[in-house]
Amino acid sequence: MRRWNGWGDEAIEYPLPEPALHFLQTRLGPAQTPEDARLSSVLEMAPNSRLPVHGLVTTDALERLRHARGQSLPDWIQLRAGMIDSWPDGVAYPSNREQVRLLLDFAQEIGARLIPYGGGTSVVGHINPLRGQAPVLTVDMSRMNRLLDLDPRSHLATFEAGVHGPQLESQLQERGFTLGHYPQSWEYSTLGGWIATRSSGQQSLYYGRIEQMLVGAELETPSGRLVLPPYPASAAGPDLRHLALGSEGRLGLITQATLRVRPLPAQEAFLGAFFRDWEGGMEAARNLAQEKLRLSMVRLSDPEETETTLALSGHTRLLGPLLRALRLLGYGPQRCLLIYGITTSPPDVSRVQRRAAEILRACGGLPVGSWPGRTWARSRFKAPYLRN
Repeated sequence: MRRWNGWGDEAIEYPLPEPALHFLQTRLGPAQTPEDARLSSVLEMAPNSRLPVHGLVTTDALERLRHARGQSLPDWIQLRAGMIDSWPDGVAYPSNREQVRLLLDFAQEIGARLIPYGGGTSVVGHINPLRGQAPVLTVDMSRMNRLLDLDPRSHLATFEAGVHGPQLESQLQERGFTLGHYPQSWEYSTLGGWIATRSSGQQSLYYGRIEQMLVGAELETPSGRLVLPPYPASAAGPDLRHLALGSEGRLGLITQATLRVRPLPAQEAFLGAFFRDWEGGMEAARNLAQEKLRLSMVRLSDPEETETTLALSGHTRLLGPLLRALRLLGYGPQRCLLIYGITTSPPDVSRVQRRAAEILRACGGLPVGSWPGRTWARSRFKAPYLRN
């Protein structure tokens, strides 16, 4: 069961290591943990729904609460304090595009505001109902999660738009393919949300951003169905796919999309290097990108993020000797950590790794092998749980 006032599954706990707690207390001072509002108390505050009865719509208070806020810090404060001043009046879970059409027509008929809801991971208020006279209907697309078609010759896959990241990758990988789109919110965010927000992923350097993957889409709009077929590239006029990309739910609800997929990579490796300062790391990142190596990711942390990343890593035994060694080599308080990913065939990994190390050293970098990359890869989708 997903948390109603935090991130992720209630059964998953990602404990904060004791040294990391000490680090945060040293940096921020002692903290007091406020008492969270009880779920039962918050549900008692739910206003009466203003929606007329509809067979596809539930007005259950818990369902409305779960769709009332996203994942921003203000959202969490309101949820944990029990200060929800605006609620959706109802939530619908369509199973196909025909039901989406019925819900759009219903909203138009009664003058309701309609909010498309993917994974609820927005941190900028996309899914928060606004206060006003009109009722609010939230349309949760999570039941539309099927792989509709996979063309192994053209490497094109068509999915319903409510599919979450793990569902999408599971359906592709069991057939030998991957999309390779991994935003931080991958565990819960959806294909439709990625398209509507013009998403990028952690490994977009190799796999591309979502606009480079999108070949075609279908939307249900207030005026009818908008079909953007997966045609080959053309110089004849504007690319209408960009109506959907970054549309933020303004034009309608994305119901399905056709994507460019790739065969599963033969090998991936994630490695790390330290720099004495931000400027050296920036120069190295720029040179790596311009070298056009088969890298999937170049992630540079500034000194503060580097210190925090090391403290939260949980490598208690390794951390002390590592920091002493870095200081002896001249990598002091301004040090920056760069993590980079290599995605290619096994014979090519060694060549790319050697060339990347040459570029890093030429900019004053200290390659330290795979442990920073392995640590990052192991926890990259667990880090949001630390917010709980």
